[in-house]
Amino acid sequence: MVLLDDRAKSPVLWSTGVASGGSTVGLLLDTGNLVLADASNTSAVLWQSFDHFGDTWLPGGKLGRNKRTGEVTRLFAWKGYDDPAPGVFALELDPNGTSQYLLNWNGSMEYWTSGNWTGDGFTGVPELTAYSKYPNSKYKFGYVDGVDESYFFYDVKDEAVVTRFLVDVTGQIKFLTWVESAGQWILFWSQPKAQCDVYALCGAFAACVENELPSCRCLRGFRERRPLAWLQGDHAEGCVRDTALQQCTMREAKNDDGFYAMPDVRLPSDARGVVSAASARDCELACIGECSCTAYSYNGSCWLWHGGLINLQDTSSTGTGGGSGTILIRLAASEFTSQGRTKTLIIALVIVAAAVAAVTVAILVSVFVLRRRRVKAQRRVVEGSLMAFTYRDMQSVTNNFSDKLGGGSFGSVFKGSLPDAAVTLVAVKKLEGVRQGEKQFRAEVSTIGTIQHVNLIRLLGFCSEGTRRLLVYEHMPNGSLDRHLFGSGPSPGHGVLSWETRYQIALGIARGLDYLHDKCRDCIIHCDIKPENILLDDAFAVKVADFGLAKLMGRDISRVLTTMRGTVGYLAPEWITGTAITAKADVFSYGMLLFEIVSGRRNVEQRPDGTVDFFPSTAASRLLDGDVKSTVDRRLDGDADSGEVERACKVACWCVQDEEGARPSMGTVVQALEGLVEVSMPPVPRMLKVLGDPANYVKFFSGLPST
Repeated sequence: MVLLDDRAKSPVLWSTGVASGGSTVGLLLDTGNLVLADASNTSAVLWQSFDHFGDTWLPGGKLGRNKRTGEVTRLFAWKGYDDPAPGVFALELDPNGTSQYLLNWNGSMEYWTSGNWTGDGFTGVPELTAYSKYPNSKYKFGYVDGVDESYFFYDVKDEAVVTRFLVDVTGQIKFLTWVESAGQWILFWSQPKAQCDVYALCGAFAACVENELPSCRCLRGFRERRPLAWLQGDHAEGCVRDTALQQCTMREAKNDDGFYAMPDVRLPSDARGVVSAASARDCELACIGECSCTAYSYNGSCWLWHGGLINLQDTSSTGTGGGSGTILIRLAASEFTSQGRTKTLIIALVIVAAAVAAVTVAILVSVFVLRRRRVKAQRRVVEGSLMAFTYRDMQSVTNNFSDKLGGGSFGSVFKGSLPDAAVTLVAVKKLEGVRQGEKQFRAEVSTIGTIQHVNLIRLLGFCSEGTRRLLVYEHMPNGSLDRHLFGSGPSPGHGVLSWETRYQIALGIARGLDYLHDKCRDCIIHCDIKPENILLDDAFAVKVADFGLAKLMGRDISRVLTTMRGTVGYLAPEWITGTAITAKADVFSYGMLLFEIVSGRRNVEQRPDGTVDFFPSTAASRLLDGDVKSTVDRRLDGDADSGEVERACKVACWCVQDEEGARPSMGTVVQALEGLVEVSMPPVPRMLKVLGDPANYVKFFSGLPST
């Protein structure tokens, strides 16, 4: 097979290099392998694409090394999203002969390893476990170390399942599965987990920022080398200077340049030490004296960098601080003088603006007073069944927001009272980060106000004034469910929640979610089901709170994920992979919550020895062993209905299945808990199998609560 370009002087651009005297045929197999074979005997393979990977590895292919020929099969990332030429990131078997795989940059700098193969799996990749350990898995992973070759392989048990490994332009190795109903690839896992752990991800003169999108940011005084590629997420070519440095030679160095201090950064590793520099000033002069010096750092020792600065990470937002320091970037003198001119201009503009404002204030004040009186006269105008309040009303109702009940993903909640004929206690939520204008906000609030169900919190009114957005709810005297499940002792005035109460709470939550998903005019996905959003009235009846707020806040997926980072333990896998969200995401969160209702403890707890206990994995294991009674809160002393406990654990396990299509609807959950339908034994989700090993949990989530 030959690829030709008639316009070139040498028309042969690429060839398989196969010389055959007979006829050759090309076959594209169902596995995705392109084969060149002898036409008279197609089993005689002359060349195959599985021996020459690009960025993708498919089932049936071997990723490894031929020990006799020395030939190595690697995965190379594309050079760019629109350029399939080999890029700088590659995955290969360790050339030193160990049984681990490496991700490297530019063929030299190793930045991730799989860990050695143990016979059951790779020590650093618990997701890729040997078929012999999990025979019911839909994937088959294995490693072969023979006389002639060493390689890793994988297959799928169901040919209808389409999967691939990919070394992405971002430098991560990703395992993807095609979901036909969604029409897209779904991420199963990726490494490194932290994007900024990819070496030189952002190219030269750019810093990686873990908690920002995009992850890369040009340093001060620099701009993107390829702006279009940068917008597409390809940052490999980095940034270039806005203003070139002074021309100089090593013999006659100019000292007109300045230095910009950038604190809290992970320093590049390719520095050169200067022994003679005994102070920060000496270190600066050493850099000035070398024309190729682009930055320096002094922390008792002097370090200089030459050429493009790569692998910088801004650690100020992560709070990690490990290996971080201050680096001083060399910039042209004009970068600093232009900043001074800009400041002078800003000051002048501020003075002019202040003068204009003083003139207009007198004109506006009378209009403001008249409008204020009119707003005050219209306070508490009824919109449908809701009351509209002014912000001053809210200050009065909450005693200037002095009694805080709690806070969540969407804002803080304060206790208040309406001065009606009989004083009505309310909960006032101050929303944070609302994007909508007033008209759209009122329309959405009115929609939420029409939703009435015995297991949903009732919205009484709202405030929309300027940029302030507040919601007024009925007050729940027994607070949120987390206080009763995880409190250090019995709730004030009450004992430990009985099993009967817990079961009714679980049923009430399911009924409320079923109403939101299937019985409203439009499906409402809650997006944040957790114990803190389950409220209890004076009779411990359930009221689901915060429904409709995800839509009300006008948030896209990335925004919601940012605000919900603290409740990641309740998020379905599709949240974390950033794919489209359906009501099944709420079902997953409900399953995680149901485990906590049964056990009376957080799903994730850190033991005194530092290991992590992931309760859903324990519950699933005991369910299979027929020992569900041991999963119940120990404070109940075994006083629980065994049939209901088994039913609840089965339902919870079905709700947290890896594939959303395998999870039941909330309507089915209600029927199951009511005993109207039989609940079969669920398969243990792969996620629970992996996280059942205490050593693996930290690899998935951080910020674990202590016991």
